[in-house]
Amino acid sequence: MSPLETSTRHAVTGCARAFLDRLVHPIATEAADTVVLVVSELVTNVLRHRGGTCTLDLTAHPDSIEVTVHDRSLRAPRMRTPDLNGGTRGFGWPLVNRLARATAVTRRAAGGKTVSALLAQ
Repeated sequence: MSPLETSTRHAVTGCARAFLDRLVHPIATEAADTVVLVVSELVTNVLRHRGGTCTLDLTAHPDSIEVTVHDRSLRAPRMRTPDLNGGTRGFGWPLVNRLARATAVTRRAAGGKTVSALLAQ
């Protein structure tokens, strides 16, 4: 991971933690860690594969947290065979799908796409 990717990922996960810390009804530490991990994975996916420009939205629902990432690419994330020989590629999207109650990829009328994950509180 490049230094820019690392610093961006740290900044974004810090913002996610700050969002979670300000919730009126705090969520369990494990649930918060899961939200931060999913934020990290979705933003890292944009940085590595989609040109690096995205918008992150976090929404607290009564029983879930919605993580939404908008980017300019029309190419959807895809399941890949993870690189088990020392690489770090191919793990993120399967991990997000396993951790989330639901995931969705939708095209935006203005161009690009939205990737969202709904996570338990």
